[in-house]
Amino acid sequence: MAEAQNIPAGSTTAGAIAVAAESTVATRMSAPPSFDVADFPVPHGREEEWRFTPLNRLAGLHDGTAVASGNGVKVVIDAPDGVIVETVGRDDERLGKAGIPVDRVAAQAYSSFEQASVVTVPKESVLTEPVRITVHGEGGTAFCHQVIELGAFAEAVVVIDHTGDAVLASNVDYLLGDGAKLTVVSVQDWDDKAVHVAQHNALIGRDASFKSVVVTFGGDLVRLHPRVSYAATGGEAELFGLYFTDRGQHQEHRLLVDHNNPHNKSNAVYKGALQGEGAHAVWIGDVLIRVMAEGTDTYEMNRNLVLTDGARVDSVPNLEIETGEIVGAGHASATGRFDDEQLFYLMARGIPEQDARRLVVRGFFAELVQQIGLPDVEERLITKIEQELEASVA
Repeated sequence: MAEAQNIPAGSTTAGAIAVAAESTVATRMSAPPSFDVADFPVPHGREEEWRFTPLNRLAGLHDGTAVASGNGVKVVIDAPDGVIVETVGRDDERLGKAGIPVDRVAAQAYSSFEQASVVTVPKESVLTEPVRITVHGEGGTAFCHQVIELGAFAEAVVVIDHTGDAVLASNVDYLLGDGAKLTVVSVQDWDDKAVHVAQHNALIGRDASFKSVVVTFGGDLVRLHPRVSYAATGGEAELFGLYFTDRGQHQEHRLLVDHNNPHNKSNAVYKGALQGEGAHAVWIGDVLIRVMAEGTDTYEMNRNLVLTDGARVDSVPNLEIETGEIVGAGHASATGRFDDEQLFYLMARGIPEQDARRLVVRGFFAELVQQIGLPDVEERLITKIEQELEASVA
């Protein structure tokens, strides 16, 4: 059965959470997945999957008026020895294998890219250094496609770092062979005016493990759609997310875990902090347990910390369960204001207010930052959080 935590007063989630019997996963209300843009009507903002997104800030990505222009983005891949890095054409059979576009922007991105980047970690390779992919916006509009493929029993960590200024629509595919272990850290540290819309597709092989850590700071509008499905049994997916939504920013994370095979696991934990007038964070967590997915074990949680007045959170966890033969399934969502009691406790012990605020927020995010496992990236994110707090209103 689905579970939900008590929702604090003032949260916008209270009317949005439903038990599994009453919930409808948004994908069931949407157009069927397709690589063809024409199969998706132009959204008007009333559709379930678009109702939280300010369409007028998508720079034309949703209605076909956006075309590749300017310098777009520059992609640089730094990989350890033994990793195969390729630039391929649209006819490569690995493209789209992990998942099909589920909305018009993802289909537009798939239809519009000219070349794709493919990073392959051969079977049984265990990388001791991460693969680092830099996607730097250099102005203009771009459409991209990336594939990360791990052979059987391979192990790797991949860091994808988004910086600069651009309007970017992309698809990113993760293909995990049997017994493979992949950790992906995707950082959105865009300049203030950037627009980034992406669908992330993970296809998990037998007994494979996938960990995703999504970190979102910058950009005017960022809308990410991580999706997970299983190619066989024994797979495990961990989806972690950290976002800091500032004045005027729109940050939207829409997850779907499709338990389409038996005896697989998933766990999703996303946390966000918001500050400033017009800051808007959206988290949609959809979990679908199909009739054949006996033995599923799944849980999802979203927590939000509102630091100032004027910020808005929409948090909607959904469970759709088609079989009762499962290990467990549950969800939780909570949104609350900054804990003044914790602040008072620290200040009463001689800690200055600004330092006390940093400690509280760092503690809120600590468990997620530790999931990254790369000291240089962790240090950078902690520094970024503290820079964001410098701008907060006491």
